[in-house]
Amino acid sequence: MPETILVYVGIDAVGDGLIKLPFVRALRAAFPAARITWMAGKGHTVFADTLAPLVEGLIDEVLDEANIGSRAAELLRNPLPGRRFDLIIDTQRRLLTTLILKRIRHGRFISATAGFRLSDARPPEGERPAAMIAQMMRLLDAAQPGRDHHPAALRRDAATEALAERLLPAGPVYVGFAPGAGGKHKCWPLERFCQLAQSISAIPVFLLGPAETDWVETIRAALPQALLPLQQAEKPTPMLTIALARRMGAAVANDSGTGHMLACADIPLVSLFGPTPPAKFAPGAARLHLIRAQDFGGDAMTAIPITAVKQVLIKCLL
Repeated sequence: MPETILVYVGIDAVGDGLIKLPFVRALRAAFPAARITWMAGKGHTVFADTLAPLVEGLIDEVLDEANIGSRAAELLRNPLPGRRFDLIIDTQRRLLTTLILKRIRHGRFISATAGFRLSDARPPEGERPAAMIAQMMRLLDAAQPGRDHHPAALRRDAATEALAERLLPAGPVYVGFAPGAGGKHKCWPLERFCQLAQSISAIPVFLLGPAETDWVETIRAALPQALLPLQQAEKPTPMLTIALARRMGAAVANDSGTGHMLACADIPLVSLFGPTPPAKFAPGAARLHLIRAQDFGGDAMTAIPITAVKQVLIKCLL
C-alpha cells in the first residue's frame, strides 16, 4: 500500500474541481492512510483556495502553479528534486508531460497516455469512457484493483452545518431546485421549475447563483412558500450549498456547477440534460436520475415535459 501519492493535473477551475471531487473521495477511500499530494502543473487549482475546505482531510498537500510538464528541457532533470512518491497518478494524456513526470522519483506510475503503454498497470479492458470523471476512475482502478467503491466522506464544517440548519430547520421535507447553468441553452425553463415545485407537497428550496438573482421576484411571486437560502447567507460558498443539500430529500438541477455540488451531498438527484451530453458531463451522484431532452424528441431543454420530471422526483422522495 503506497504511503505517498502524487496526483498530477494541468489546471482546475471551479467546474473542474467540482467534477473531480468524486475522484478525490474515491482516492482517499482507496488509500486511507496515504499522504496525497495534488499538483497543478500548468496553472491554478481551486483545491488551493476556493474548494480547499471541501478537500480538507482528503488531500494533504497542494502544489499550486507548479510550472511542471510543458517544456522539453524538463526531460533533462528531475522536476521535483528531493521528492519521491510511492505512486504517481498522471491524469492527463500529453506524451511530453507524461515523460517529464516519469522523471520524478517514484515506485509505481499510472497514466493513460499512449493507451497505458507508459503505465505500470492497466485498468480492466474496455473502451475509454467519454466522461472525465470516469476516465479518472479508470486510473484509480489501475492503481488499486478491487478497491473499495464507497467514497470517503467530505469534511463537515461545524459553523457551516449550523448555518445550514438555521436556514433549513429540521422537520419539513425539502426539495432543492437549481434552475441556473453556465449557459441559457442548458437551462430548463424557470417557469417549469416553478410549476414543478407547485405540484409537490414538499417545501421548495431554490438555489440561485450570483448571475440568477433576477429570478428571485419571479420565484417569490409564483411560490410564496419557497425558500432561497443562498440569498439569506452573507457569504455563500460551495460548502454551504452542499450542507444545505444534505438537508433535502431530493433535488432537481440542470447541467451546472450547482448540480455537481448537489451530487456531493449524496442525495437523490434528478439531472436534466439537453444540448450537452450526459455521458460526458453528468454529475457523479451516488443516486443519479438522468432525464434527456432527446428522449422526448428534441435537443432543447424545452423538450423535457414537467410530467416526466415530476414522475422521477416523486419516486426519489418515496
